[in-house]
Amino acid sequence: MARPIWTGSISFGLLNIPIQLMSGERRTDIHFRMLDARDNSPIRYERVNAETGEEVPWKEIVKAYEFSKDNYVILQPEDIERAATDNHETIAIESFVDAKTIPMSYLEKPYILVPGKKAEKGYVLLREVLKKNGRVGIGRVVIRTREYLCMLAPEGDALMLMLMRFPQEIVEASEYTLPTGTARAWNVTPREMEMAEMLMQSMTDEFNPADYKDEFRERLSQVIKERIKQKHTTRVDDDKDEEQSEAATNVVDFMSLLKKSLDQKAGTTKPAKKTAARKPAATKPKKRATTKRA
Repeated sequence: MARPIWTGSISFGLLNIPIQLMSGERRTDIHFRMLDARDNSPIRYERVNAETGEEVPWKEIVKAYEFSKDNYVILQPEDIERAATDNHETIAIESFVDAKTIPMSYLEKPYILVPGKKAEKGYVLLREVLKKNGRVGIGRVVIRTREYLCMLAPEGDALMLMLMRFPQEIVEASEYTLPTGTARAWNVTPREMEMAEMLMQSMTDEFNPADYKDEFRERLSQVIKERIKQKHTTRVDDDKDEEQSEAATNVVDFMSLLKKSLDQKAGTTKPAKKTAARKPAATKPKKRATTKRA
């Protein structure tokens, strides 16, 4: 059974709905391991100190930002956490918008939200009010050490969390040379338009995901099976870590919280932004850290 990425809550107004954040995608890529062609030994990468040549254990590695040539500021985990929002396990909804106004280029990765114990009523309340009004919730969420813009949307019986790109991460189409203007400006004739529309109409159908298969993966899987059958194999040991998480519970008076949220929204303004935290000290290493292959 799949384990939650984290357990937290959806927050909007004064309401908090306990949820579990579950992956909404299943990667089916065929993964390859690099081996030395001379003896089929696995290739290993090491974290090596550029000055001493010695391998550096994970616990001794820190993150650093190069703010000028060969000059770095070292960041501790608490520095990165301080830059994110206070609620590390909360999907904080800031506004509700028309679902049709979200450009597809902003959508990045799907997650499924599963209600925590005794949180089903709040989950259904939010899901159904979003469906009824054709809206989605826009907010922020912290996953691991990064804060994301996110969209909360209903899909069937589920509430989906879609990670979104911030505007500065979007490449505008205007940055490329594209054919602008009407069809006539590009000498597209009415007859060509008519024929293209007829072809499109003949190919129009309802979208059925089951009709689309990863044919390349299937063919490559068949090639791998044939190679296994021919005994072209070698053994490589690999360990994997697993993460665990616990479910959250909550029981609330929805009518009371909804009323208080509306009253609060009508009588208050948005809170002021927090003052910036003190900047970490800068340091200048002797040499830039690099990695090398074993």
